[in-house]
Parts: sequence; structure tokens; C-alpha cells
Amino acid sequence: MKAVLKLDEIKRLVDIPQLIHEIEIGFVLYSDGRVNVPPVGFLHFDDPPGDVHIKYGSVVGDERYVLKMASAFYKNPDVGKPVSDGLMLVFSQRTGALELILLDECWLTDMRTAAAGAVAAKHLAARVTHTIGIVGTGVQARLQLEFLRNIVECKRCLVWGRNAIKVQGMIEELRRRESIRDWGLEIQAATNLDTLVSQCNLIVTTTSSDTPLIRADQVRKGTHITAMGADDHGKQELDARLLAMADLVVADSISQCIDHGECSVAVRDGLIRESSILELGNVIKNPGMGRTREDQITIADLTGVAIQDIQIAKMVEHALRANDDH
Repeated sequence: MKAVLKLDEIKRLVDIPQLIHEIEIGFVLYSDGRVNVPPVGFLHFDDPPGDVHIKYGSVVGDERYVLKMASAFYKNPDVGKPVSDGLMLVFSQRTGALELILLDECWLTDMRTAAAGAVAAKHLAARVTHTIGIVGTGVQARLQLEFLRNIVECKRCLVWGRNAIKVQGMIEELRRRESIRDWGLEIQAATNLDTLVSQCNLIVTTTSSDTPLIRADQVRKGTHITAMGADDHGKQELDARLLAMADLVVADSISQCIDHGECSVAVRDGLIRESSILELGNVIKNPGMGRTREDQITIADLTGVAIQDIQIAKMVEHALRANDDH
């Protein structure tokens, strides 16, 4: 009988600080060439609009390999359903047997994505973060901010989204969360992106935009931007000229980011060279490759790599075993 865990059971097995650490380890494994990650599989739908991402892989010599499917159907709220769904399947590397089914409804994907943002900020953001900027109002926007609490000391945050009602709703929800109250973070709406970019030196973009939102001429020296949204072909949140202007451009996976990340447009248009892009795992392993001055502009292009799914799935399995042993 295969173990099958539903969302409420899974949530009890994930510790955020430990998850951030495991994702950090995973990026190093990936950049060291110790992870087998085939190209991402995509399915796209037009009516209603939706997309499905299929990611899978293994760590060489590990006990498990993992397959993840995660979907986003953007009209779902109109019919009273969540935008995202998904699951993870954990198999034995020795026998190919299915060992664990995680019916996480995309929650694990959301959590490992937020953890990656925290890892990027830890290694690339300025030493002093005076204001955090969150671009977007979805689940990932909320999670990115919550995970940053584990990484940066900051007392002010600005939020911008296309829909002012959604922005205010997100702010009110966050203010009610115990974790945010304990942090003592003041959260306000930014009336426009110019205001947010001019006042924030740690910015996270979390939208599914297909046109650039942040221009090169808006960004001040000393700013770090983590761009989460360009996880599929045709998506773009940053002006490609911004990547050319940046002191450091760091990708979670160079091969993925030049295919469908923020880097893809900049490389295609000849604004940056693939050889100039650093990989996050290498920056983690070699801190001297990362930010070396407070006035540098740094960008993390995060497309989501299967090693993150492997790490969080293994973390859940290990926690489950530990609970069973007790």
C-alpha cells in the first residue's frame, strides 16, 4: 500500500527555516552537476486559460526520484475554485517503485518557490534592507514576504498590483497574520511602480505578466530584484535592458532561464551573454561571486528547478518517517 498524504497532513510536516536550508543545499547540488533534471514539460490551454508544468529529476546516488505536476487555471476564481492544483510522486531509485503520493494541491510548489526567493535574498540582497517591495497580489506574493522574515531585518513593505482592491485585501490579510504582527512590519500600498521601485532596495516580482513591469531607468543603485514570474515561455516582468545594466545576474538554472526566464529575452536580443550569467548554487558555494558592494544592482532570475521539488518531497518523507518512529 503506497503512502498517500493529503494537504492537511503535509502541512504539519514542513518547517520553514529547515526548508530554506534544504533548498539552499539543493541549489548547490544542482550547480555541482549532481542532479539529473530533464527539460521542463509544459501544457498550455486557451479556453479557459491555463498551464501545467511537469518537473522531475533525481540526485545522483540518492534513494528517491520525484515527479511533480502543478497547474494554474486563471479563471478558476470565477467558478469558486483555487487557481492552482497539483501533486508530487516519490519513487525509489533502486526499484522504480512508487513510495509516496503527495496530494499537496500545489502547496509544496508554492512553499519551495517562496524558499528559493528567501535563499536568493540571503545571498544577493544588500546587507541592510530598509524597504521590501512586493509586486503582485497572489499566493506567491504573500509567501515571498512571509519567508523573507527568516532572512532580512526590515520594518517596512510596499505592495503594488494592477488591481487596487486586491492590493488592499492582501495587505489587510497579511496584517492579520500572527507572523507579520510579530515581525512588526508596516505594510502599505504603493500607488504606482515608480513609487515602489524608488523606495525599495529589495523587490520581489511575482506576477504572470507577459510585458515588462520594471524599467531599467527606474532602478536605483543597491537594489536587489528577485523575479519569480517568468516561469514559462512568453512571460516577462523585467525590462531586458535592466539585466544588461545590473552588476550581477544570477539564475537558479542557466539552461532554464535562457530558455524561458527573464534572461531569455536579454540573451536573445544580445543585451547580455550567457557566459555572464551566474548560477545560484555557485554563488551560495562561493560568496565572493555574489554581492561585494552595497551599491550593486543584483537580479535573481528564478524559474523553478526540479531539485526544489526533490528537496521538499524528501523533507516531507523524512518528517513522516520520524513521526512514525515515535
